[in-house]
Amino acid sequence: MTTANIFPTLRNTELTGTAFDENAPASDRALTQRVSQGDMQAFEELYRRHNRRVYSLCLRMTQNVEEAEDLAQETFIQLFRKVGSFRGDSAFTTWLHRLTVNQVLMHFRKRKARDEKTTEDGEIPEQTVSGTEDSAKMPVVDRIALSKALAQLPPGYRAVFILHDVEGHEHEEIGRLLGCSVGTSKSQLHKARMKLRGLLMQHSKKSKFE
Repeated sequence: MTTANIFPTLRNTELTGTAFDENAPASDRALTQRVSQGDMQAFEELYRRHNRRVYSLCLRMTQNVEEAEDLAQETFIQLFRKVGSFRGDSAFTTWLHRLTVNQVLMHFRKRKARDEKTTEDGEIPEQTVSGTEDSAKMPVVDRIALSKALAQLPPGYRAVFILHDVEGHEHEEIGRLLGCSVGTSKSQLHKARMKLRGLLMQHSKKSKFE
C-alpha cells in the first residue's frame, strides 16, 4: 500500500465504504474495525478527526514543518497498515499517540544514523535546562525563542520534555511510550530543562545587546 493509494481518497468525493450518519457519528473503535476491513471512508473519518492532533505532536517534537507534515502522513499510513492490532484495551487516542511518537523517534534514529556516517564519532553531546514558563502565556518573542531552543535539544531530551511538560504525561507513561525506564525519563527531563534554561538565558543576554 503506497501513499498514493491512501491519501488521494481523502480529497476525492467518490469514496468506498458505508456512508456515515452525521446524527450518530461512529466511535473511533467502530471506525478502526471498518478500516481493518478496507473501508476507506472510515479511514477518511479517522483522518479528519485526528490529523490536526497528530500533526501538532509531530511539529512540537521535530520543530520542522516539512518533517512534521511527512511524519503525520506516514503515521496515518502506518495506522492503515496496523489498525488491526488495535484491540480497544486503551483509548484509540492513546494508541494513536504512541504510534505517532514511535514514528517520530524512528525518524530521529534514522537521522542520527545518517549523521554518524558523516562524522568521526556521531556522538550527541551531553546537554543540560530546568523549568520553563507556561508557553501559552509567554509573549510571542519568548515563544519563538523557546521554539528555537527546543530545536537545539537532542531528540531524546526534546521528546521527554514535550511529552511531560507540554503533553502532560507522567513519567510512567513516557517510559512506556519511549521504551525507557522512569529514571531515564526523569533524568532526560531534568537535562532538557537545564539546557533550555541555558539557551533562553543566552537569548535574553543577546537580545539586550541588539
